[in-house]
Amino acid sequence: MFHYSYDDLDCEISSVEEDTSWTSDISDVAANKASSTPTIEEEPTSSDLVALKKIPLRKLDEGIPNTALRYQEIFLFIFSEIKALQIIGVHPNIVRLRDVFSHGLGFVLVFDFMLTDLSEVLRNAERPLSVETVKSYMLMLLKGVAYMHANSIMHRDLKPANLLIDSKGILKIADFGLARVYSTENNRPYSHQVATRWYRAPELLYGARNYSLSVDLWSVGAIFGEMLNNSPLFPGENDIEQLWFVIRVLGTPTEESWPGLRNLPDYNKISFTNCKPVAFEDVILEASPLALDLLKKFLCYEPSRRVMAEKVTVFAFYTVILYKFIFCHYILL
Repeated sequence: MFHYSYDDLDCEISSVEEDTSWTSDISDVAANKASSTPTIEEEPTSSDLVALKKIPLRKLDEGIPNTALRYQEIFLFIFSEIKALQIIGVHPNIVRLRDVFSHGLGFVLVFDFMLTDLSEVLRNAERPLSVETVKSYMLMLLKGVAYMHANSIMHRDLKPANLLIDSKGILKIADFGLARVYSTENNRPYSHQVATRWYRAPELLYGARNYSLSVDLWSVGAIFGEMLNNSPLFPGENDIEQLWFVIRVLGTPTEESWPGLRNLPDYNKISFTNCKPVAFEDVILEASPLALDLLKKFLCYEPSRRVMAEKVTVFAFYTVILYKFIFCHYILL
């Protein structure tokens, strides 16, 4: 029985890294601790295939006392994914946590087996995905994000590799290791060192500690743009270069375009030459005007202006397709 409160999810651990791996057999959890290849296991009482995700406790760094408090911090970090999925519950576009059990000094999470992920689909695509495929993926992603946010969960690490796809072509959001419960009470700070760099919102790049669910919406926009472009829009190799990639497209931010910009912690530490915004039509050459119009709603500096996930289907981009959970790219899987 775990005795951690709901609010424990909000703590920020910056010195502990998640170390996960996958295995095909429960017996392998003990025998193959170095396994890192996603494989499958058939449950003894079911014909369903499942994936086992190992989360071992990392060895503490030398010189750091092995105190009970230190272990509690590590446990809280591990339980963030478990607790977030418990809060969210069941949704067709969010990966289902079937079970959790301890093994040795670590834990094993049991999920539905998923065939591939969006990163793999994009990597194997010789050209940008079809409009119908992009719409279907986006619709499923947005439904999952809307449900997360309705339950006050910030994912904080949305990226193609964390969008899993099953054998029927259903996309599901996964990997809630950085997820946190969002609350406006007490103006609680969060870590800005979250989200994979290419999908990290600009407020995080400027060191924001007080931010909102909108950080996920920026990530959704970056994923959307990558599907339209068949390559990442902002592939920075470090945080400064990442911000520069964003500024080269959106232009240099100002107080007019981004109220409160000057109050961000790292605003005075970073400066670039003034850049004018570039039309998205000149960045993503093959996308339709309707798709680019929607993309702009996600990729904007001011967080409060980013379109909410549940409102996206009112845009013209979605008026010419049936809302069905099928995508034409399925045969390529």
